[in-house]
Amino acid sequence: MSHDPYIELRNVSFGYGERQILSNINLRVPRGQLVAIMGGSGSGKTTLLRLISGQVRPDSGEVWVDGKNVATMNTRELYAHRRKMGMLFQFGALFTDLSVADNVAFPLREHTALPEDMIRDLVTLKLSAVGLRGTQTLMPAELSGGMARRVALARAIALDPELMLYDEPFTGLDPISLGVIAHLIKRLNQALGTSAVMVTHDVQKSLEIVDYVYFVAHGEIAAEGSPETVRHSDSPWLKQFVHGDPDGPVHFAYPADTSLADDLSAGAR
Repeated sequence: MSHDPYIELRNVSFGYGERQILSNINLRVPRGQLVAIMGGSGSGKTTLLRLISGQVRPDSGEVWVDGKNVATMNTRELYAHRRKMGMLFQFGALFTDLSVADNVAFPLREHTALPEDMIRDLVTLKLSAVGLRGTQTLMPAELSGGMARRVALARAIALDPELMLYDEPFTGLDPISLGVIAHLIKRLNQALGTSAVMVTHDVQKSLEIVDYVYFVAHGEIAAEGSPETVRHSDSPWLKQFVHGDPDGPVHFAYPADTSLADDLSAGAR
């Protein structure tokens, strides 16, 4: 396996207006590896996926994917960039009015000129890869949460992408379905040789399948390392996040410039 970076963020900062989301982020995803980005809600994890896919551009710094700077791509280049990318959205995001087969076939019809009989065969192969051959005629409303997530995964790998992005792939799943999806993500990543970035809150299951972990807090990389390093780290921040402790470096309350008493007093005037 090559350790050359397929993705590299160099001193990336980004904000929405005056609200700073990310500050001076540096991270690397080697080719063929599955890397997790973890952190609390609102820490900027999904924003990192949006930067990698080119949905937003950094205020400063560079976003390199497969030797190209995404931040400087024009519309045509962005289209080509996304053609090589698969995305598994939180909760799957299936098209509710399309059958399972048509959901999986959608990227094939959108991005290729393949004949329908070949598309049908590819759909069958992709559904078989996630254990759902035979579900082609079902509608999303007829699927369980775990089945819907697997159909979404089949759609995400329809074009054999070089890059996979996973946005909270385990959210809302029961333990068995979660284990199945985690196993499929790992197995498919190895089979396809895909470089992958997974944003997730599920610490324990993610540490079983990923090659490397970045933890984001307050818009910065707070810690990083292999799963083994993370499990045995003495960092108070990592210990709090991995064990879900309510007390630690990450505070429950949103930072405010005034006290509650000040706000109540101002409201009374």
